Amino acid sequence: MAIYPRGPGDRAVDPVTLQRVVTGIFAACGMSDEDAALLAGSLVASDRRGILSHGVLRVPDYVKKMTHDGVDPRGRPMIVSDRGAAIVIDGDNSMGQIGGTFAMRRAIERAGEIGLAFAAVRGSNHCGAMDWYTLMAAQADMIGIAGTNALPTMAPWGGVDKIVGINPLSIAMPTASGVPFVLDFAFGATAHGKIRVYHQKGSPIPEGWAFDADGHPTTDAGAALTGLIQPIGQHKGVGLGMAIGMLSSLLSGAAYGTESGNMVDGARVGEDGHFFMAINVAFFEDIDRFKARSDKVIDEVHASGRREGVARLYVPGEIEADLEAASGDGIYLPGTTIDDIIASGKALGADTTALPAR
Repeated sequence: MAIYPRGPGDRAVDPVTLQRVVTGIFAACGMSDEDAALLAGSLVASDRRGILSHGVLRVPDYVKKMTHDGVDPRGRPMIVSDRGAAIVIDGDNSMGQIGGTFAMRRAIERAGEIGLAFAAVRGSNHCGAMDWYTLMAAQADMIGIAGTNALPTMAPWGGVDKIVGINPLSIAMPTASGVPFVLDFAFGATAHGKIRVYHQKGSPIPEGWAFDADGHPTTDAGAALTGLIQPIGQHKGVGLGMAIGMLSSLLSGAAYGTESGNMVDGARVGEDGHFFMAINVAFFEDIDRFKARSDKVIDEVHASGRREGVARLYVPGEIEADLEAASGDGIYLPGTTIDDIIASGKALGADTTALPAR
């Protein structure tokens, strides 16, 4: 995750108010009230956990997808193949969070019956942060694993052509403490949306995140947006990104890599693929023992030695959980993000007066 530098134009917004306004905007796009609330809730949940790149920053993009680009605001995901632990779902060109939530719920339900399930999704669109789905499994005392394809923003190591997506993966596990272990990261050094946040704030990006269009390292957010994202671990990140993309796309029949579009022309509507897996811990081990041992693993990290100047050691998911716990007092968002949401809502006749205008 990224702890973004506070920008001079940032504004605090109440998360409940934010979710209500964004729900109204998505309903004005033609979504059912239930789907609009789910989609808005997924974005605000990301903002509350500090994942601004997959939060309400996406509202104008999603509005455009549903009102101009052909995404069906009333698409209904459906199971097209059901063979026990193997489920294939067509998203019916709905927003990815609609089909993705449907898929993970089916996987959790099936894992409750037979121990584990893998749901492959095609016919989908951008599905937001992957921890939205894996946390569903962890909260059901299961292990959740989820991945998705993404538009190509990386080149093969040593190359300059964008043909590989950063293709994120999330794994979440239940714990006795109630704070799940949740890993959620892409195989690029960052996500394109994170670079957008830095660009909106007028801040340089950290070194090692991106190359410019000619393949030279850059800290300029604008140059990075038109350039390449650096893979983590050089060739290893490229290989892992390819593997998650293949799992997300080839099993379900969804588009892979350049088949799904590009960063100039955008994503091809209804071409995204994802996968969602639920593992019922109780089929393998006593759930209380598993959760107690999970806590022991985490406690061992906390108790281990620290380098000078390091106040605390974290395991995946803890920083996000801390941010979420503190977010009831307000989420700080770039002023441009709020202005863009207000503009999107006004264009649709939705009520945005509760948001802090400039």
